[in-house]
Amino acid sequence: MILDLNPEFGYELVCSAPYAYWAKKQGQEVKITTSIGMKPFYWFADEVIEKYTNRSVDNGNNGVQDLPNNWIHHNAKAVFGKDYSELNDKEKEEANGTLDYSQWIAPPYAKQFYKKGVPSLNNYVVVSNRYNLEHSEQPIGYFDIKALYDIFNLLTEKGYNVIYKRPRNTEFACDSNEEQGRDIKANVEGLGVITDFELTEHFDNVFLFDNIIEQIGSSYNEAQLNIFASAEGFIAMGGGSSILCSYFNKPVIIYVNTSKDIRPGYFYGDSYFNKLSNASIYPVVDTKAQIKVRGWRDYSEVYHHIKTKL
Repeated sequence: MILDLNPEFGYELVCSAPYAYWAKKQGQEVKITTSIGMKPFYWFADEVIEKYTNRSVDNGNNGVQDLPNNWIHHNAKAVFGKDYSELNDKEKEEANGTLDYSQWIAPPYAKQFYKKGVPSLNNYVVVSNRYNLEHSEQPIGYFDIKALYDIFNLLTEKGYNVIYKRPRNTEFACDSNEEQGRDIKANVEGLGVITDFELTEHFDNVFLFDNIIEQIGSSYNEAQLNIFASAEGFIAMGGGSSILCSYFNKPVIIYVNTSKDIRPGYFYGDSYFNKLSNASIYPVVDTKAQIKVRGWRDYSEVYHHIKTKL
């Protein structure tokens, strides 16, 4: 098998890596040309060339068009033998998030990258945030400063350490939705204007992801896989980050705002989210339209799941 592709990160985790791993398990030689930094995700391949410095959202010309699953949100043709537009509402609900798994085995990242854990840190939950353009619109789906304060408090009060991850989008090959160089900020009484990174300094048991990577001393993605493999659970924004979190057999609370994964049934049944590992998935859907009408993001279900599922 020879693959040459540079799609969005989520597509690689769902459509490409499981196909490549399936081929390897069939005894095929596997050669991959992919984006910068992706080699650890294809540790099983015979050859990995990290070529692309940018990812493409053009799924007709970024390599996914050559995969058995070339659309991350469903494969209605494989599941029902007809186009998605021909399905009734019940069939659409069953199709959402469901792929063709005949040439698909999720790579066992949890087993491959599990070590003794992060140096000097155990019993931790990863909070995976983002602050990106969303289909050319300004960010609307993210954990703001107040939400992070509440999340950190809830987790530390339960006895967890917390690793906070929010990429600056300079660490890896980005797509057009990943804007660089901006911070999440708020004016906090008694502290003035602080960023999300600075907020972590006010908690004894909250640690910055970037600092942990420096301790591990390996590449960003290899360190990320090691960190995630030893986590007790995850709180993540919808998208590629939540997909990665779902590979590690631990509870994943996902705050979802946009994209096709707000469709009914997306996270249930035979959804790929339930095929990546034995992780328990707890989606919290708070759509962009609801947020715009309401004027604020509703994290209440996220807090509820932290209290009851972690």
